[in-house]
Amino acid sequence: MFSNIRQLIVAGLIVVGVGSSPAMAQQIAGGGPDVPPELVPPDGNVLFANGYAVGTQNYMCLPAAGGGVAWKFFAPQATLYVTVLGLHPQLATHFLSANPDEDGLTRPTWQHSIDSSKVWGKVYKIVTDPNYVEPGAIPWLLLEMAGKEPGPDGGSFMAQTTYIQRINTSGGVAPATGCSQAGNVGALALVPYTTDYYFYKARRPR
Repeated sequence: MFSNIRQLIVAGLIVVGVGSSPAMAQQIAGGGPDVPPELVPPDGNVLFANGYAVGTQNYMCLPAAGGGVAWKFFAPQATLYVTVLGLHPQLATHFLSANPDEDGLTRPTWQHSIDSSKVWGKVYKIVTDPNYVEPGAIPWLLLEMAGKEPGPDGGSFMAQTTYIQRINTSGGVAPATGCSQAGNVGALALVPYTTDYYFYKARRPR
């Protein structure tokens, strides 16, 4: 019984945007994690949520523009988790989908796991500095909102997003092998990765 009650409380906390560990609460109070200056969102944006993501960066072997073949990134696929009351509930899913605000242009998407609201992002800044990005890891990013959509019942958790940081990446880089000849065209590589995503929204006027 207690476990069921605790899970209901956790779900409520995630919906209203305060589902977090004590460490996350401190990060929100401090305005966000320690990142390179390029990845700090513009003034007027405040951190409201973050999640630890586990998934894959997905590549396809395709003909290269200059001849030959090469791995081409085509989509992420991941699940984001938070830590609340000792549990690790799902915060959101991350995937590629058509952005209705850009006439169906495909963009990275984050969809809230409870209210189904969505945000689409486009790259704003990239950091590959080895002082931050570990060897064999995909770059750190700052993405800006490219589209948003409320959930079917009007939920707006993800739809309030203005900027997203992707930091503390591990893995996810395209393989060094498996795409070297025409016979490899069409091959897929689902490369495991982990990262932290931080979500920002516009500061409310005082």
